[in-house]
Amino acid sequence: MQKKGYIYAELVVTDPEYFYNEYMTRVGPVLEKWGAIFAIAGGEPEVLEGDRRVERVVLVEFESPEKAREFYHSQDYQDVIGYRTRSAKTDLYLLEGTAS
Repeated sequence: MQKKGYIYAELVVTDPEYFYNEYMTRVGPVLEKWGAIFAIAGGEPEVLEGDRRVERVVLVEFESPEKAREFYHSQDYQDVIGYRTRSAKTDLYLLEGTAS
């Protein structure tokens, strides 16, 4: 069975207007082109344990870990990544799901 791939992001948006008007409007069509879906895109996650505080989390699902990696390094995404880095501080992770 094929394992899903995920890109998980923890963000602190430093320029909300630029982030939503410039980055989000550009990244949506790129994600759609790559067959990715937002599994989670929410603000103010509830911390149940630990001291870590994150403003916003995003989990994007891909058909495989390889597809997630290819997406991240693709010219499609590299063309829009600067809009995110200009408007948010981000920790980004590639994750492999369990077989389904």
